[in-house]
Amino acid sequence: MHPAPGFRVEDEATLLAQLERQPLCTVAAAPDGRVRIAHAPVIARRLEGRLALDFHLSRKNALTAFVADGFRATLVSLGPDAYVSPDWYEAADQVPTWNYVTVEVEGACVGLDDTGLVALLDALSAQEEAKLLPKPPWTRAKMTPGRFEAMTRAIMGVRLTVERLEGTFKLSQNKGDADRAAVVRGLGDHPLAKLI
Repeated sequence: MHPAPGFRVEDEATLLAQLERQPLCTVAAAPDGRVRIAHAPVIARRLEGRLALDFHLSRKNALTAFVADGFRATLVSLGPDAYVSPDWYEAADQVPTWNYVTVEVEGACVGLDDTGLVALLDALSAQEEAKLLPKPPWTRAKMTPGRFEAMTRAIMGVRLTVERLEGTFKLSQNKGDADRAAVVRGLGDHPLAKLI
């Protein structure tokens, strides 16, 4: 995470909303000392008062060999980002920078059983299909009987129990009002402009 406290976000609701907007995460883990990376969409769940992120991996992924024994991982969701030109600032003698939104989640990972995997896939597709309205939502009921079950044999469900959840929303907070307004103008219709 960015070391400047002005960019740090710890509000759970804000961070979970960002994860829902940008659910694809980089999964980083070193269960045997060698860092392995995967990419997976996540769905957040509250279970017995604890926050968890569920995701799935291909059974051919290097991390799946370690799921049975469990492992620690860090998941990173990178939201919108953009280069900021010093030419945009009202103040002189500025340097280029990068504005961005990111969420980091850390915790222990364990495997999901088949019922948990199906629940994860149903919840994740419902979350993403809702973003496509008014299109009628896709559900697995639209598939040929048996096809969904056959396809799920190629993946494994994983649950990360959240121990650390924090974000960096670096949105020119360290600049004055005139410079922030200038960055918004410079970014134009870029998604970060609305966040600044």
